[in-house]
Amino acid sequence: MNTTTSNHIPYYDNHNKPIIASNHAKVPSITFNVITISKDQTFKYAVTGYESVLVLASGTVQIQVGEHIFNNVGSRADVFTGQADSVYIPLGEEAIITGISKQAIIYAAGGKVPAPATPLPAFRIDKKDIQTVQYGSDETKTHRKIDHILGQNVAGRVHRLLVSELFTVGEGGWSGFPPHKHDTERPPLEKYFEEVYYFRFSSPTGFAAQFLYEEASLGPIYHVKDKSTFIIDKGYHPVVVAPGYRMYYFTILAGKHDRSLIQYFHPDQKDQLETIPGIKDMISAFK
Repeated sequence: MNTTTSNHIPYYDNHNKPIIASNHAKVPSITFNVITISKDQTFKYAVTGYESVLVLASGTVQIQVGEHIFNNVGSRADVFTGQADSVYIPLGEEAIITGISKQAIIYAAGGKVPAPATPLPAFRIDKKDIQTVQYGSDETKTHRKIDHILGQNVAGRVHRLLVSELFTVGEGGWSGFPPHKHDTERPPLEKYFEEVYYFRFSSPTGFAAQFLYEEASLGPIYHVKDKSTFIIDKGYHPVVVAPGYRMYYFTILAGKHDRSLIQYFHPDQKDQLETIPGIKDMISAFK
């Protein structure tokens, strides 16, 4: 297991063991695992004290949760070819995953549910249930698309977890801009959410610069590559991808009290909210 204390976890073969385990020092409310299984292979997934969603990055599986059997989950070749198919795993439940295709890759995102809490039913989120928001422009170098897997589309069916797939549209450009943070519980200005990113690029040679800084600091800035995991425990965190590459990142958010995300934009760049087409709709889609 990778035991680094850095916010950036470069790719390593995790052998289906959590990359972000439960009660992590920086993001105790989030877990993350990349699960790879072959045809007819079975993998049992459960995280005590956390609700989860299993998102098919590629391939096809069957997922059983108690008496619920979800057949033929997933159909895409990779994260850049179509939308996800996913299954929500309730608090206290075990999921039995069985490979159907030659190989399947699952992104498993967990969010802690403080006691006392009542488990919610398992359910499937297929392509028609995804909430898509596209905003920005080529001119402002902020063109991107967000597929909300667990967003407003599942209100009342999930406790604390928000999960999305984000894509830069075109090649190169900024994401998470204007710089924003959500590390302080002070509504209505801002709400506290932990966050984890998992990056993929349209080529294995793709890369990006991930910023992480507080009000008066100048960094640090991290060189993230294909299959990098990044922990956001505090601070502003915009990211910019190199020209010539499309960027995808799987994002997991867990709220301190609920799922209504309120982001605080850096005062020096807040005026950019008036120049980026559609960004206010994006902000509303997280609330």
